[in-house]
Amino acid sequence: MKPQLFVPLVTYPDANSDAIAAHAVAVAAQLRGDLNVVAFNVDIPDVKSPLSRLLINVPEMIVAAEKESRQRGEALLRQFENAAGARKVTLETDKKTGAIALLGELAAEHARYFDLSLVGWHVANPTSQATAEAVVFGSGRPAMLLPELVEIGEFKQIAIAWDGSRVAARAVADSMPFLRQAAKVHVLTVTDEKPLKEKEAGERLARHLRRGGIEADAIEIIAEDQPIAVTLQDHAVEMHADLLVMGGYGHSRVRDFVLGGATQGVLDDLRLPVLMSH
Repeated sequence: MKPQLFVPLVTYPDANSDAIAAHAVAVAAQLRGDLNVVAFNVDIPDVKSPLSRLLINVPEMIVAAEKESRQRGEALLRQFENAAGARKVTLETDKKTGAIALLGELAAEHARYFDLSLVGWHVANPTSQATAEAVVFGSGRPAMLLPELVEIGEFKQIAIAWDGSRVAARAVADSMPFLRQAAKVHVLTVTDEKPLKEKEAGERLARHLRRGGIEADAIEIIAEDQPIAVTLQDHAVEMHADLLVMGGYGHSRVRDFVLGGATQGVLDDLRLPVLMSH
């Protein structure tokens, strides 16, 4: 059975860049999976007020915004058609509309029907970031965040952020298709950030992976005065990791996400692709 991968595209007010097409297709090609891409366009309700026409002509602004959203969505879907065709990746596309405030929730609902979501992550793009957080914490499925400015190739070196927790275990299980293809897996455990329930937890996971035929080692690291997110990404980059696997810590509160420290730190400065499970 081929993996089914989902890509939510944001089109307004801050749209995904063209880079998401090449990035997502590269991941799909590695997994030999099918891509299901949905462009989420905005539907802005009309403002029923006489002043809206007299002062700033709100109806015209709404029409222009919705047109911009649709056009950007169509352009992104064409990028996917070209990229998928070049790599011979099976592609299915669709378009959906919704209110701006609910587009992330709509994307999360769609993501529940797929094995993995591939989400573009762009610096200074709150729309893409909000959508990514909604998919990670609202879909119940794993999501891979793909930074705009990082070239995506094969995930030969993979780092796992491991603390023995439930969410970390979930992330490892969700990443198995990638771990089995990797040349080397590094299990990273930060020893001075919080009390760990088990000594040598990293080595225990590495041993489990080696029993399954995965080349893995365990590395204990010290954060000292650095935020844990900086420590994890620094070590992953130093090891030339192509992918970081980690649990997503957080919960929703009336659609506002309250994130754990490591999760928030990674999302604030994403330096390599991250597979995150909640």
